[in-house]
Amino acid sequence: MQVHATSFPFLTSLLLCCGLGLAIILLLPAHREREIKLVSAVFSGLTLVISLYLYLAYDRDLGGQQFAESWEWVPALGIRFANAADGFSLPMLLLTGIVFFTAVLTAWELNYRVKEFFALTFLLVLGVFGLFMSLDLFFIFVWFDVSLFPMYLLIAIWGSTRKEYGAMKLTLYLLAGSALILPAILYLVVGAGLSSFSLITLMQEAVFSPGQQRLAFLLLYIGFGILAGVWPFHTWSPVGHVAAPTAVSMIHAGVLMKIGAFGILRVGIYLCPEGWSYWSPVMAFLATAGIVYGALVGLSQTDLKYVIGYSSVSHMGIVGLGLATLTVDGLSGAVYQMFAHGIMTALFFSSVGYIYDRTHTKAIADLGGLGRTLPRASSFFILAAMTGIGVPCLASFWGELVVFLSAVRVFPIYGALVVLALVISALFMLRVVQKTCYGPPLERYAGLDDMGNGAMVPRLILAAVIIGFGLFPGALFDMINSAAIPFIEGVLG
Repeated sequence: MQVHATSFPFLTSLLLCCGLGLAIILLLPAHREREIKLVSAVFSGLTLVISLYLYLAYDRDLGGQQFAESWEWVPALGIRFANAADGFSLPMLLLTGIVFFTAVLTAWELNYRVKEFFALTFLLVLGVFGLFMSLDLFFIFVWFDVSLFPMYLLIAIWGSTRKEYGAMKLTLYLLAGSALILPAILYLVVGAGLSSFSLITLMQEAVFSPGQQRLAFLLLYIGFGILAGVWPFHTWSPVGHVAAPTAVSMIHAGVLMKIGAFGILRVGIYLCPEGWSYWSPVMAFLATAGIVYGALVGLSQTDLKYVIGYSSVSHMGIVGLGLATLTVDGLSGAVYQMFAHGIMTALFFSSVGYIYDRTHTKAIADLGGLGRTLPRASSFFILAAMTGIGVPCLASFWGELVVFLSAVRVFPIYGALVVLALVISALFMLRVVQKTCYGPPLERYAGLDDMGNGAMVPRLILAAVIIGFGLFPGALFDMINSAAIPFIEGVLG
């Protein structure tokens, strides 16, 4: 793996933006809510600008790990503060920057314990950014845990719909995953005998037996897979989605679940390619089960957030299926789907959150005619729904298409089942749109305030990303393939 250093620490700047924003928020008095929101918007906006610059500045022809930074941390244990970004991690950094900024703007109307809410949000996103850029296994584990701990408080304090239960279930499941990741990392580091936590060093110099790789990959797949919503370890996810407040749901579904899939790729697949090949049929089965299960269970849901929650389980199954194919197309489609799904769910939860704040209900049966009473909010909801069912020229279509084509070639039976399940899911999603947005407007919702210009800004950003990458998918696939092609050729020939 090629690593290219940079003269300016752009990646560390992302972490500093989160850390400095968090520090200023903590220093501001709690009653200065407007200033806290402005600080949050400014520093989250800076992370978006930096992540966008990194996306544009990345040399796709050169490939490899670029913008590399490395400093000794604990030399006696071989721990370094090492960051870099490649065609796999840069789309995730851009995704995080977009969702973080739009989530902060979406939470602008928050008026309860504002200081604590934004402080915890910045801490959560600090961990997310750190994990996506880190090349040291010790820091990957640290950033993983940093991103998880704020979720309990964010849901338990600001959530709704059995929020204490949802927060506790989410925390227990994700801590169980963390408890599997740590021994797997230590097993690989000790087994390598190199006294180094460096991902690059372990890839280049360590020699693991097939048995070691199979065991370590299984632990990493389950540990990270719990956060990725892998069936049957997914049950925390829909409950957490429903209980979380709108902005937290956006970050939770938009980027936090991607940490799990990215961890499988960056740690499990990179260090244990033979384990990846050995367990790929099991991965394909679990991914297919998750896709079918999420689609079928979504049919029976009466709550809009539960519909999106189970839809997320199904769509993350597409990511898992792509990873299981052991192909360039499958790997590229999986990473593309991670990005597209993150943007789509952020818009979905943002739209539903606005509708709930105005109507005070998420029950599908209690909604109707919103296209007339809340035309702007309904338009964003419909766009998210169309993206979720894979309408051509919207972002999710390309990731799903590439994964399905790859899956049909490698696992034809699973590929056929997945296509059938998603057709059923699409029909149901259209039915949900028809029931909520069309038909005669309900009298009790007459006179509701639709989105103002300020409230539209974060939704317009998400909508523009969905349409932009839907029309020009090559802008993302070129970057992803710069990492996927050499990796597959180098590992699997």
